[in-house]
Amino acid sequence: MAIAGTIRRYLKDKGIDFDVVVHPHTTSSLLTAETAHIDPAKIAKGVALEDEHGVLLAVLPASRELDLHILENQIGRRLRLVREARLPELFPDCQVGAVPALGPAYGLDTIVDESLRTQDEVYFEAGDHEELIHVREDQFEKLMAGSQFQYFSHRLDL
Repeated sequence: MAIAGTIRRYLKDKGIDFDVVVHPHTTSSLLTAETAHIDPAKIAKGVALEDEHGVLLAVLPASRELDLHILENQIGRRLRLVREARLPELFPDCQVGAVPALGPAYGLDTIVDESLRTQDEVYFEAGDHEELIHVREDQFEKLMAGSQFQYFSHRLDL
């Protein structure tokens, strides 16, 4: 599958220089890091959350796990995971489960874990389970313009 159209247009509209990294099919961001030989701290994964106010995309490194309690306290909302059956509605041009880290491209409120700012480069799903977009950190910041940045994750024991 090629880069999702929404992602491709968003990258073009923002004037982003990027590379595509092709890797074997994977079902998790940690497996993607392993098969693509990329530090999991550099792979941004999206986690779709919701409440009565709408959907919020939390973006964090593959090397970390979301701490929902911390996030809820920071933003004053009670969130739950979006059901997988609803993901095609939110990301219609992406394969199910390949949640892109680009919430702004899909019109979603987005919060990004501050730990991604410590990386010199960032990778994220291109809309499928076989390709990653690779950008410099400053380009990633440009893509996340208008998003909140907070610490809301814990390091995984890898």
